[in-house]
Formats: sequence, structure tokens, C-alpha cells
Amino acid sequence: MTDPFSYLFVPGHRPERFAKAAASGAHRVILDLEDAVGAEAKERARDHVAAWCDESGQVIVRINAEDTPWWQDDIALLERHQEAEVMVPKAEPDALVRIAAALPRRALIAIVETAVGLARLRETVRLPEVARIAFGNIDFGADTRIPGTGRVLDPARFEIVLASRLGDLPPPIDGVTVSLDDAEEITADVARARQMGFAAKLCIHPRQVPFVNTGFAPTESEIEWARRVVATLDAAEGDVVEVQGKMVDRPMLLRARQILARHET
Repeated sequence: MTDPFSYLFVPGHRPERFAKAAASGAHRVILDLEDAVGAEAKERARDHVAAWCDESGQVIVRINAEDTPWWQDDIALLERHQEAEVMVPKAEPDALVRIAAALPRRALIAIVETAVGLARLRETVRLPEVARIAFGNIDFGADTRIPGTGRVLDPARFEIVLASRLGDLPPPIDGVTVSLDDAEEITADVARARQMGFAAKLCIHPRQVPFVNTGFAPTESEIEWARRVVATLDAAEGDVVEVQGKMVDRPMLLRARQILARHET
């Protein structure tokens, strides 16, 4: 899969949850050394993450921010485990450049969590090591003093989608839904994020994963429409045609191929 839909956080100091997370259906598991781990457990978490990296395949590690006392040890861990991708909290261009220098040729997922991070996002997306942008909606709301993490932050979401496109990156990853058992809420959050141009979401519990995977996957009607558009336009050799009573031209062909690409991943 080139562009995962679901990214599931697991606290780095809870190794008994690692295998469960890997078996949850999440497209990517994020072993977290940052927010989910208290100061007294940072070293222990790092040891557990190192052991998992020694044994497993692809994994993402969320490190602590550069201005914390744990950052350098996190970098040292990742220098020893070059297969791991890196999720960078409070991502801003200057810090990302330093991380890229310390971990050359490493894919970085940059989390936009600050006003400065959003303001300088169009610099961030030009950095060659940055593979995808994620939205840290809770931290962003706190940093910008905006009470709320949902629709009130949609202007920031739009900028993240636009910047990702300008940087020729995959569609970005939306932030978390804090409710663990409200299926209606997470379903609505995914639908809104998808409508805005996001194509993935951060998850904080395995129960959220099926809703995210289903919500970002193309529907059967979308797949049928896309296949019909591709077949009809290819046969028309570039002419404008009618599909299901609507005029369709080359830009719609691009959209149809995007749908099919996501269906086939």
C-alpha cells in the first residue's frame, strides 16, 4: 500500500500492546515515545521500541520534540534502526532539516501542531525527506488558543491539504477523534476530512481503525463510476462525453484514476 488510510498510536512503554496493534487492521502502527509516555517512562519506552524494531518489519516511531531532553536519545535509537520511519511532532522546517541531517535518507512524517508549523508549511513540504503531512489537531488548538478540535480547525485543514498538493506529497493525514466509542462521531469526522481532501487519519484506539479504513476507501458506486469514466473517455480519445447523464472531460478522468488507484492499494 502506497498511501495508508489508518495510523494507530501505541504507547512505547506498553509493549504488550504492540502485537495487538499490528494485528488490528491498521495500515501503519506508530510506536509513540512522545505524548503517550510520561517522563519517568521515556527510557523504558525507548528500550521496548528498540526491541520491537529488532524483531519486526515496517514501523513508525514518533519521537519527542527537539526542545525536550529526550530528543537526542530518540535520534540515537533511530540511527541504530534505519528501517523505521520517523514521525516528527511540532514539525517546523528548521527542526526537520536538523533531523534529516541526523537521519539521512529517512522518510519523515511531519505533524503540524503549532501556529509556526502551519505558517511555514509551504517550506516544510519542499524538504525532500518529508514524505507526508499529518495534522496534530489537539496540540494545534492548544497552541493557537482555539477551543475545539473539529470543524473550527477546518481552515487549518484546508491549508494542510493545499500545501501537500503544492509539495507534490500524498494527501495528508487528519488528526485524532478523541471519542473511542462513538461510531457516529468518528464516521462523520472521517467523511468530513475526506471531503476536504485528506486521505488518512490518526487513531488512538484499535476500535477506531475499521471506521477509518472503511471511510477512506472508495465506495462501490465511486468505483463503478470511475471504471465507466475511464472506459468511456479512453474510447472517446479525449473528446467530452456523457456518463450517467453528466458531461465528463479529462479532469474527471484524473479523478476517476485516483479513485481506482486507491481501490487497488
